[in-house]
Amino acid sequence: MEADRVYGQEGEVRLNWWNEGLQLKLRIHPAGLALAALYAIACWGARQLSLDQFYLPAGVRVAAALLCPPRLWPYLLLGEYAYFAQMRVPMIEKYGPAWVVLGSTLLMPAVMLIVHLHRKFMTASRNTWLISVAASCAVAVTSLNLVLAHLLWPVPPAMPVLASIARLVVGDFIGILTLAPLALLWIRRSTHPAWARGFVLQAGAALAVMIVLGLYAAQLPLDEVNAKTSMQLMMVIPVVVMTCLYGWRGAAIGVPSLNLIIGLSTPGPYTGAFDSAAFATQQVMATTGVALLVLGSRISHYYHRSRLGEVGERDALKHARNSLVASELDLRERARHLRKLGDGMDTSLGEVANWLSAQGHPTVANSLLHMASVHSRQFREQTSMVYPAALEHLGLYVALQAGGVREAWDLSNRVLRPRLLGDPCRLSTGLQLAAYRALNDAVSLLLNHEAGQIQVRARCGRVGSRRGILMSVALLDGYRALSSETREAAIERLAGRAMAYGGSVQSQRNRIRIALIETGAPAPLPSFHPADRSASFDGEHSQTRA
Repeated sequence: MEADRVYGQEGEVRLNWWNEGLQLKLRIHPAGLALAALYAIACWGARQLSLDQFYLPAGVRVAAALLCPPRLWPYLLLGEYAYFAQMRVPMIEKYGPAWVVLGSTLLMPAVMLIVHLHRKFMTASRNTWLISVAASCAVAVTSLNLVLAHLLWPVPPAMPVLASIARLVVGDFIGILTLAPLALLWIRRSTHPAWARGFVLQAGAALAVMIVLGLYAAQLPLDEVNAKTSMQLMMVIPVVVMTCLYGWRGAAIGVPSLNLIIGLSTPGPYTGAFDSAAFATQQVMATTGVALLVLGSRISHYYHRSRLGEVGERDALKHARNSLVASELDLRERARHLRKLGDGMDTSLGEVANWLSAQGHPTVANSLLHMASVHSRQFREQTSMVYPAALEHLGLYVALQAGGVREAWDLSNRVLRPRLLGDPCRLSTGLQLAAYRALNDAVSLLLNHEAGQIQVRARCGRVGSRRGILMSVALLDGYRALSSETREAAIERLAGRAMAYGGSVQSQRNRIRIALIETGAPAPLPSFHPADRSASFDGEHSQTRA
């Protein structure tokens, strides 16, 4: 019973659907009607300026499909049908209603399908897919027109099929290349950087040169075909310059301008006319336009990749510097805590010594104070190696000569007195800390892996508008070269810190050279130029600045 009731309800629903039909809600917006009217007017005006080999309505069709989102395509269809209605309804008696209807309703859907299939490429950095859209639309529309004409016209066209295909495909293709790049340039306006004044001026100058050459070519007599063709080919030069300078944007402006000027400067009646003398030039222009658009796309693609690489490298160096600064802040807190512990131990030992002295044990008290003083000094030297607090107030050179690092160097009996030139206080604290760590690591590396005396040198100076420091840790014996293991270890341990501060590390013969630059941009190993030649980095008359 339940099953019969369910089947009965389903049958009743189907009967109601059959009797009442489907209810469709269709909303027509005034803005959509305005878009349809604008599209129809644009197609009509473009046709008035067109030749068979320069057919602008094909470009209007593709440009509109690119500019408008799919939800507005029904209004474009409405505008397409209105445009064909005013043009082809009077042709019903001559060509028949079947051709008028089918030839008017199939072209725009074919173009929309092709554009829809290419929409996934619209977000790509390369714009060569536009060539595929132009070629596919030109071939599809031409094929539909010729097939319908040969099938549905009472008298098929007299022109040979191959000649018709050549004329119509080239005309549609050039028309698409005239308007579609401009539409894509408008779509990508938010992703491209703002147009600089120099770009606008150069584009205007290139356009003016092409207009002058086009007008001059149009004024030449009809029998001077070679001179006219030469003038038209010379118009390519400004487009090539714009493409090389600005990549895709230059080609997207130059190629449409070139096609438009050549097409409009071609004499003869418009609206479907054909100029056989200019057809060869148009084919050359089509090939040149494709080449320039592809070249511009490749230039822009690699330019954007280079810019992304530069931004990524700059961000990576910035993050590396921030990481180093964060680690230094942590070491600073640890050193401050250790100093507090040392002060507490000194106070406690002093109180014990005073108590022993009061109890009649002055010798023990003096011995305790002496040992406490020695260990306190050693403790503070080790604390300064954790974080050189003197560097923040007195600079890098004082931290190298008055802290635990200098004491460790003296105990090794292998490190000579450093030669330090320039004013490190003009450098940022972060860069001074990086130089302190790098210099300490380089000296430790040579102490552990090489034999002989070690010379430490440093110079603060400028490289152009940037400040930096150049450091050298070398074996005193110039005839001894560093081992390959030492060189590899130096690069591995020091290169990261040097690159984070825009510098570099080099290992040459008997020395390790480290350069740190104030800016975050990577720089080659500099050679600082002091005020006088006698104070050069490697000179014999270098003076030590304490």
